[in-house]
Amino acid sequence: MGGSGTEAVRGGTRAYIGSFTSGGGRGVLAADVDEETGALTVTGGSDAVPDPSFLALAGPVLHAVSETRDGAVAAFDVTGPVPLPLGSPVPVGGAAPTHLALAGGHLLTANYTSGSVTALPLAEDGTARAAAAVLTHEGSGPVADRQRGPHAHQVLPDPSGRWVVSVDLGTDSVRICALDPVSGALTLHGETRLRPGTGPRHLAFHPAGTHAYVLNELEPTLTVCRWDAADGVLEPLGETAVVPEGAAEPSYPSEVVVAPDGRFLWVAVRGDDTLAVLALDADGASAVLAATVPCGGTWPRDLALAPSGRHLYAANERSGDVTWFTLDPESGVPARAGSVEAPAASCVVFG
Repeated sequence: MGGSGTEAVRGGTRAYIGSFTSGGGRGVLAADVDEETGALTVTGGSDAVPDPSFLALAGPVLHAVSETRDGAVAAFDVTGPVPLPLGSPVPVGGAAPTHLALAGGHLLTANYTSGSVTALPLAEDGTARAAAAVLTHEGSGPVADRQRGPHAHQVLPDPSGRWVVSVDLGTDSVRICALDPVSGALTLHGETRLRPGTGPRHLAFHPAGTHAYVLNELEPTLTVCRWDAADGVLEPLGETAVVPEGAAEPSYPSEVVVAPDGRFLWVAVRGDDTLAVLALDADGASAVLAATVPCGGTWPRDLALAPSGRHLYAANERSGDVTWFTLDPESGVPARAGSVEAPAASCVVFG
């Protein structure tokens, strides 16, 4: 579906949903958010880019990966009700980019199939220019069908802005890099090894910036780590299950989100098709599984917290919907409040 024309800048909270066009998705959808109920109302979309599976918003510009063999990033003007493509997609020099983030005046992508991270400088209009650097990961893991080589699954800046971290499912590790804001060069600073075969997928930081939580895909666990921003050191402290004993097998966790006050974190689990609630201690150094609830659909690929902190959203890829939940402020337990159709949904971001 496409859009045309110029629209006035919209007010209020907006949501953007990425999807797999190869799986029947409609590309990038835009939606208005009812901040009281959490309800989403889709206002338009664009299928101009294949498989825009992950999104990142920077003001009026929405960035999307194109998770294809010849990986690329694309930009959209989102000042109106329909996302409008800005120029042509830009190659990332890596295959199947599955995540992206903004840091140091650059757009960063984690390229799953090629096991690399790319830095693309941003132009004055907010769109990405040609790739400045590609850092290729090395290594493998013990799970033969998933870990024959590196598979970068996420890249993001740490809360201090001093470092870039990349989570690699194939090498059971998290890499810490320095990004040169002028040249875009990525320099490896250190690598934290996690338990072999866990297959780390995504990471989220505690709001205090002192701890990080690595969500593992190949085993349904969360690795709690201490984060030293001064020295750029990530230290594993222990693991916590994100599914109860006796849960359906296999289960593949996909995303972790931390509450702004640091009291809870939430995890989406595919296969088990649940959302897990974990309670954090006062300083964020330990996590305990407190509850699980159905995700409202099938195969929750992404989980996102509304800016208000009152609603949680699950992008259920196989059931083709985004379901929203109201969060209990005392227990952190989500209660299903509604859903909207979104075929092959893979990501939700807010702005």
